[in-house]
Amino acid sequence: MDIALRAIFVFFVILLLTRVIGRRELSSLEPFDLILLVVLGDTVQQGLTQDDYSLTGATIAISVIAALQVIVSYTNFRFPRLRPLLNGEPVIIVEDGELIEANAKRERLTKEDVMEAARQQQIESLDKVRWGVLETSGTISFIEKQ
Repeated sequence: MDIALRAIFVFFVILLLTRVIGRRELSSLEPFDLILLVVLGDTVQQGLTQDDYSLTGATIAISVIAALQVIVSYTNFRFPRLRPLLNGEPVIIVEDGELIEANAKRERLTKEDVMEAARQQQIESLDKVRWGVLETSGTISFIEKQ
């Protein structure tokens, strides 16, 4: 029972941390971010199971976390009012070719980050962008001016 309670606590701590840390797409992680994720995973495992190296303990921890993820996913699907809390909302970071500094700063994006995302979508200049939206997945979508 102790492992199940630990798993519930750790799940919600990780959920909260991912909301606070911000949006990053997995493909855009820096090497340090990736190492940090591995260290975080090891730290979480130690906090979940302590000195319990049994298959039963691991199965309990994995099952509880998987069940919580299904519950959160179902809640997200079933109750639209909770979606902003669980997933966040898209944020407009470019409007009519101009970077919205306040939104970019809040999301910890530099102009260079936005320009890099634009170049990856074959857009050479923000002047050609009508809207740039930071999606809940961490990607930036651009709508070009007509």
